[in-house]
Amino acid sequence: MIGAIAALLDGLGHVAVGARSPIPGSAAHLARARSGGALRVSILGSRRHSSFTEGARELFDCAGQGRIDAFFLSGGQIDGQANINLVGVGDVADYPRAQARFPGSFGSAYLYFVVPRVILFHLEHSPRTLVPKVDFVSAPGTSPPEVYRPGGPHALVTSLCVFHFDRARARFRLASTHPGVARDAVRAATGFDYDEPAAVPVTPVPDAGQLALLRTDIARTIADTYPAFAAKTWGIGPAPR
Repeated sequence: MIGAIAALLDGLGHVAVGARSPIPGSAAHLARARSGGALRVSILGSRRHSSFTEGARELFDCAGQGRIDAFFLSGGQIDGQANINLVGVGDVADYPRAQARFPGSFGSAYLYFVVPRVILFHLEHSPRTLVPKVDFVSAPGTSPPEVYRPGGPHALVTSLCVFHFDRARARFRLASTHPGVARDAVRAATGFDYDEPAAVPVTPVPDAGQLALLRTDIARTIADTYPAFAAKTWGIGPAPR
């Protein structure tokens, strides 16, 4: 997933990452290394890896001014129209006594509208997370033609595959499956319908040099913001200050 997301960031100028997004955060730093340091990476909540001094407020201002090229969103549910649900599942009329509650929308709806390339991601690829229709629309994947919307979904990366999103058709298309994952397995695990080519490519994996970088410099870098992820995934702690 890290390698697939990093490839989606090639050629961009400024990528922002949320405080609870260690996989996109790792991918952003990998893309920065691949760019020779040309890519600017801002991680919300990090003093070391962000120039924002007012947290989300400054991030939102920057995004609204068109100065952020990519951002990352996930949700308890994502549907085939790229709508995301960060509120809860069950009868929304009974909210907040829903069947299950999620962390909340925060700035997802706003950023979904103004950031040109929003990359969705989800570790759990199953019919309960990738659904035909979300129970609650925290942020819509598409808008009516008369709505000014420079931003929106670009792709969805999961533990099984990569989908690209066609905004004009409001529909996902299978772009690649991860090594060892059959296309039928993706279809069986996905609750929404999607398009797919006759031949489905395999997601490229990071080469030996990129893997070494992930396990050393990037692992220490992200440990500053995502210490639990860095410790569990790479067995490494934050870099000394």
